[in-house]
Amino acid sequence: MAEVSKLMLKLGVLGFGGPAAHIAMMRDETVRRRGWLSDEEFMEMVGATNLIPGPNSTEMAMHIGLRRAGARGLVAAGASFIVPAVVIVGAIAWLYAEYGTDPLVFDIRYGVLPVIIAIIAHAVWGLGRSNLRNPAALVTAVAALGAYLLGLHELVIIVSLGVVWGLVQLVRNSSSRTNAFVPFTMIGFLAAQPSLARLFLVFLEVGSVLYGSGYVLVAFLDSRLVTDTGYLTAEQLLDAVAVGQITPGPVFTTATFIGWQILGVAGAALATLGIFGPSFVFVGLLDRFLIWLRARPAARAFLSGVTFSSLGLMAGVLVRLGDAALVDPFTWIVAAAALVLLIATKIGASWLVPAGVIIGLVHAAVV
Repeated sequence: MAEVSKLMLKLGVLGFGGPAAHIAMMRDETVRRRGWLSDEEFMEMVGATNLIPGPNSTEMAMHIGLRRAGARGLVAAGASFIVPAVVIVGAIAWLYAEYGTDPLVFDIRYGVLPVIIAIIAHAVWGLGRSNLRNPAALVTAVAALGAYLLGLHELVIIVSLGVVWGLVQLVRNSSSRTNAFVPFTMIGFLAAQPSLARLFLVFLEVGSVLYGSGYVLVAFLDSRLVTDTGYLTAEQLLDAVAVGQITPGPVFTTATFIGWQILGVAGAALATLGIFGPSFVFVGLLDRFLIWLRARPAARAFLSGVTFSSLGLMAGVLVRLGDAALVDPFTWIVAAAALVLLIATKIGASWLVPAGVIIGLVHAAVV
């Protein structure tokens, strides 16, 4: 448990770049450097976490903790990954509330994002080499990549391709959710003056039913907190999104910032508890579900389809982030240098991220 806590605490402090980057860093630490998991086991966990709502990289941290140290490891890993980001975002939220809405923030993303691109590319290559061992698996991953780039929702992609694999297995044996979230329809109750109970329920709903990326999270919060209830202004939501982008750890700690702006420290605490709490339950149940899946050939085939399509989704995220990160020749050089270091040396991804931060700070000071 101490090993798991120490690792996830480090990743919570250094984990810039969003869920795909977090998962790539976890793979680097748990598969490549420590040997806790094989690439096949790791990708099975990635595919499985894509089937449940909530923050996927946080749920991966919990699942790794559960596999390594049991139920206590699940709690320790999740808390260790979440708490650093909550503390950092809480401090920024306090400064924002006390000293105005236009804080000076260094654009560290200039240096960090190219490094993140290299980390994800290295993980996609390594995981693909280990998992895509036959033409059908490769076709599944490419199909998922194409569907993602065309704008199809992630959950639709992985479930559809998983079902195809399951049906193929059923045929062999015999011969030998489309929405990003499902609202609780409590708008009438939530539209009144904000209270701790109402705020908690908003974020409990997010943590319980939200699938997809941070962009889906932003769309949901805009609907619930700006349009439907007026708890936030559009400007405050944009500032919350900016804070989520420049801080390490789970993107869902945006809830901490928003809760603070609405109802102070107590609001921040309950918003954070509401959005992350369901994941601890889901991951515990998911582990039992995986045991059931592995005992049935068609279910195992479904899980294989989910795994291969999840790898295609990671490649799609890499393409999308590459457009935003590689903006000039120097960022291409930074990304290439980081990728070479990952391939040719034993240097860990968590050491490259601070280097990217320094590059971003120097760039901000010079430019």
